[in-house]
Amino acid sequence: AFVIIYTLCGIPIARYAERANRIQIVSIGAAVWSVATATCGLATNFVQMGLSRLAVGIGEAACVPPSHSAITDYFSSKRRATALAVFGLGMPLGTLCAAIIGGAIAENYGWRAAFFALSVPGVLCALILKLTVKEPPRKDAKPETPDIKSTLEFLVSKRSLVHVALGGTCVGVFAFGVNQFMVSYLVRQYGLSVDQAAPIFGLMMGVGAAIGIFLGGALADKFSSRHPRALSWLPALGVAASVPLYFLGFSQGGLVIAVGLFFVAAIFQSFNFTPMFAIAQSVAEPRMRATASAMVLTVVTLIGYGLGPPILGAIADFVSQSLLVDLGISPQTCAEDVTLKACLDAGGAGLSAGYKIMLIFLVLGAINYWLAGKTLIQDKHA
Repeated sequence: AFVIIYTLCGIPIARYAERANRIQIVSIGAAVWSVATATCGLATNFVQMGLSRLAVGIGEAACVPPSHSAITDYFSSKRRATALAVFGLGMPLGTLCAAIIGGAIAENYGWRAAFFALSVPGVLCALILKLTVKEPPRKDAKPETPDIKSTLEFLVSKRSLVHVALGGTCVGVFAFGVNQFMVSYLVRQYGLSVDQAAPIFGLMMGVGAAIGIFLGGALADKFSSRHPRALSWLPALGVAASVPLYFLGFSQGGLVIAVGLFFVAAIFQSFNFTPMFAIAQSVAEPRMRATASAMVLTVVTLIGYGLGPPILGAIADFVSQSLLVDLGISPQTCAEDVTLKACLDAGGAGLSAGYKIMLIFLVLGAINYWLAGKTLIQDKHA
């Protein structure tokens, strides 16, 4: 309900943002998704919850593309990746805060109260944004906004952007799989409870991703003046460096060492996040920039979210069920009692094997980021 409407609404809202007040669009979007979050707490059946989540998706679709476009006009190319990185911190830090604060509220006051409480900051931030931030002038913008066909043809003609979108999608396939099943992996592999595994996952991936997102942008800006291709080659190196770290992490029998490896791997993997959007902004013309971000976001989310968890789940199921058959245990037995040690062991081994196989997507992602650097200089607009 959320992901599909979020991605489908992204490009139409981005197209509107190419000719309208971007700050106002983001402010209205923040208010809409915050009010919709509150209505989730009022839902009494599945349909009401689904409709509320649709509304959240519509509101959030108005956030990233217009924001990226406005930030690009506020900051020069020498500082743009850092600025986008600061903006990008909202995702991992917001998720971490929501998990900790929302979990505590839900535990003590019920899940409905969590929805109500988490809706309030969004409404306040929407008002603050509208009252304090001015719409920046579009630098070197033509008076007319290109139509959608011309815009997409122009963006697809930029080989660096195509490779960045492919690279981000490959990384997304792996990342969405990690996010979907990491708590289950920690439970099955190390015998943790869900209450123990969830905060470890939040700190490991949330804080690690936040550090990587910021460093990816800041370092790209620092090196780009001397090495113009750093905007694509830095994420290529970061993603490549995360591969052996993840492989070693999924091979560990000890929890502490594994978590440490995953934390560092998440930092390097997240080097790709900010440069992905910085390149999209750099190659697009001024009245195409919101659309460029929306296009990248749509491809990465739909394919990454659509393929990552199912592929990883299928591999894990195949491996774990094969192990159970070798032990003479029926998968139905584990379905009836998931706490059996043999079932947990097989489940952990299945996910471990699945994650290792899925690392091929990180390798493909690194290759595409590297290839993007080949044409980045000639593709850049500003």
